[in-house]
Amino acid sequence: MSGLSVPASSDEPGPSGPQGPTASQGPAAPQGPTAVQGPAAPQGPIGASGSYDPHDPYRQYDPNRAYGSHGPYSTHGPHRAPGPGPQGGRGPGPKPGAPEPQAGAWLRRSDPERRAGATPRVVLAALLTGLLTAWLLYGGLGANLLICGAATAVGAGFAARVAGRRIRPWTAAWSLLALALLAVPAWWDAGWPAVLAAVGALALASLALHGGRRWPGVLLALPGILWQSVPAVGWAWTSMEGRALPGRGRIVPVLKALAVAAGLLTVFGLLFAGADAAMADLLGSLSPDLDLDQLPGRGALFVLGAVAALGFAHIAAGPRRWDRTEIRPGRERRRLEWALPLVALDLMFGVFAVVQAVVVLGGADAVLGNTGMSRSEYARQGFWQLSVITVLTLVVVTLAKRWAPRTTPTDRRVARILLGLLCVLALAVVASALGRMWFYVDASGLTRLRLWVLVVEVWLGAVFLLLIAAGLARRTDWLPRVVLLSGMLTLAVYGLMGPDAIVAEQNVTRYEQALRTDPPAAAIDLRNVRSLSADAVPALDRLPEPQRSCALQLIAQDLYGEPKPWYATSLATARAREALAERPLEGSAAIGRTACDWAGLTYDAR
Repeated sequence: MSGLSVPASSDEPGPSGPQGPTASQGPAAPQGPTAVQGPAAPQGPIGASGSYDPHDPYRQYDPNRAYGSHGPYSTHGPHRAPGPGPQGGRGPGPKPGAPEPQAGAWLRRSDPERRAGATPRVVLAALLTGLLTAWLLYGGLGANLLICGAATAVGAGFAARVAGRRIRPWTAAWSLLALALLAVPAWWDAGWPAVLAAVGALALASLALHGGRRWPGVLLALPGILWQSVPAVGWAWTSMEGRALPGRGRIVPVLKALAVAAGLLTVFGLLFAGADAAMADLLGSLSPDLDLDQLPGRGALFVLGAVAALGFAHIAAGPRRWDRTEIRPGRERRRLEWALPLVALDLMFGVFAVVQAVVVLGGADAVLGNTGMSRSEYARQGFWQLSVITVLTLVVVTLAKRWAPRTTPTDRRVARILLGLLCVLALAVVASALGRMWFYVDASGLTRLRLWVLVVEVWLGAVFLLLIAAGLARRTDWLPRVVLLSGMLTLAVYGLMGPDAIVAEQNVTRYEQALRTDPPAAAIDLRNVRSLSADAVPALDRLPEPQRSCALQLIAQDLYGEPKPWYATSLATARAREALAERPLEGSAAIGRTACDWAGLTYDAR
């Protein structure tokens, strides 16, 4: 201990040389006061013990002393959950009669070793982020989300730099993927993918700052910003309290002068505007529009943006180590008790796979003839059930792995074989579900919901492939992060490919093919395509009249409604405006109603 000296324990030998009287020779001589009884020597910001002074966070220190060799950004092995027992690295388990662990001990295990204080740069970056959020995000989503995300990253970067943290490969991967998700609203106009992308970007940013490689570290870090934002306000207040701001003697007079100048210009500007119409027009063009009705909404956005920026900076300054969370394995079952249900389930999956192979080889038409159902009815009947089976299979694999027998190598081998076989057979279920949805789309067309469940089903198939690979590999510590990476990549691809554009393109192409092959039977679901966003305009613009005017009517009303600034719109919106400007809809809104009537669709006044 730096600055402290501790006397040696009574059971440790003393230094060599002449010995004092032993215990059998009489009582020990009185001892003088030791250094322990005196006041400790003053410590610097970072002492030899790694303690931290929040009033001087700029002082250099050794980050390896604070975070250890197994921090969340380290390339070493995963954390071991601290606590009693050999896994915790603290010796044997608790002795009989020891007090029970207190409630909340699992949370204290994840407490950071240290947390850097908030600096003026961090607080200023959070305030600027709040201002940008109030200014840019009020009108809608677009490039403004990416701008606010970049401002938040700057504040978190300041806090991480003060804390001495370094960027690791997984940190860079999560950060780049979060930026890709934030770019979705800037590219496409659809609202649902934009919301999913924004939520995914927040979760990835939290994970990038927390770190994590085990399942608890990954899953608990994703929503970490939710419970770090409120404590971040107190953290910033405590760090700034009593701190001497640099340049205060120069900044405060400038702020006072600006306030006086603003007051003078406001008073005399109002008087000049009332005295002269030309002056009033000039001042009106120079002054920003201020709508008092917008103040509550913009104020809420300011608070939300500033608190979120402080929350991310709070995580960067000292994240919780969720990898230390201890998840005790489930009670081990006997081999027969555990294996019998899985064997039965594997047999049922195997029978289903054989039946599907017979259907594929024998042709779907024969099966449909025996059942008496149409292609769309056959697909609709089976897809949703197979999707539920896919999800339930993942739950079964997770629970079976938790309670699997693992005492002997034979137990572990049997568990690996049965679970691996179940995952392989689950791929047949995924393939069958995708094939049925393909029949469904071919018969009835593509919708937003059908495209979304197709994407999710493909991702579930990828998860099963990862589980199979983990069963064949010797190490599985890569599995949590790779599974999450596959899910976030799927979400990014889904948003960046433009779901509404794909739905419109598939329906229009299907209608055009029907016009060429069987014109009397050609039809398009106008109720479906009318509800799409401006992303669908390039495809819907190819429709003949009156279907074109009916399909684009609601989209045109949204585009030519209240104008939005450039940062609150997407590139797809700009392209849609250009397309409608080159080829306007036929007639007015009344004609639009007539166009829907001509197309065979009852007018919907939405």
